[in-house]
Amino acid sequence: MKSVSQQFKMLRDRNQCALIPFITAGDPDLETTAKALPVLDQAGADLIELGVPYSDPLADGPVIQAAATRALQREVKLESVLEVVKTVSPKLQAPIILFTYYNPILNRGIETFLEEIATAGVRGLVVPDLPLEEVETLLQPAAAVGVEITLLVAPTTPKERIRAIATHSQGFIYLVSVTGVTGMRSSLQTRVNTLLEELRSVTDKPVGVGFGVSQPEQAHQLMSWGADAVIVGSAFVNRLAEGTPAEGLAEIGNFCSQLKASLI
Repeated sequence: MKSVSQQFKMLRDRNQCALIPFITAGDPDLETTAKALPVLDQAGADLIELGVPYSDPLADGPVIQAAATRALQREVKLESVLEVVKTVSPKLQAPIILFTYYNPILNRGIETFLEEIATAGVRGLVVPDLPLEEVETLLQPAAAVGVEITLLVAPTTPKERIRAIATHSQGFIYLVSVTGVTGMRSSLQTRVNTLLEELRSVTDKPVGVGFGVSQPEQAHQLMSWGADAVIVGSAFVNRLAEGTPAEGLAEIGNFCSQLKASLI
């Protein structure tokens, strides 16, 4: 499987904007997660972000929080999530990016955690509450096992800090489009366009925009503003949770195709 950086390079060479759907592992169950990953892969996902259920997901809005709660009630743990990744990832074209919080990594041990996710086939890692000041503790051991650490830039991040984040972020830079948590929103803040310009002034690394993106029209707008990737989470999680698992899988496949079509 390609690395996150290799996937972005291939897409840039083709002048394409990447689509990165997000789903919560274990919601509605791990069997559905195992089916959802290839559905998204075949429906146009360029990379896939997979959230590990966590009891205190501070960056997540109500939809993803509810999904994490349901998964935890089913006793979904990191080991079982990685078993799914290990089974499914060899069949995918899209690299898998794991989304988790810092405390579970520390509790498990940084090197142990990174070795486990790399062995399972994870190629990228997003840790929303990882302080910039502590990022070096992850970067070196992650590089040793072939996992790229992607850092987040918020609308309130000062320019000098943006520069430092851009320097350290690997694979791409995750630009948070709103001040607040994840969730579906009806419109994009025009501030995103300015933030993209600020990032372009300090780095040539790819930039993916997420938080609040829920419609093909929004995805197309972000592409026109110069985003290298569009990240969509709650809208996928919501569709996968509604109805039967089979209905949810069909819904996310159709939605993924619609989003990808808006980026061509």
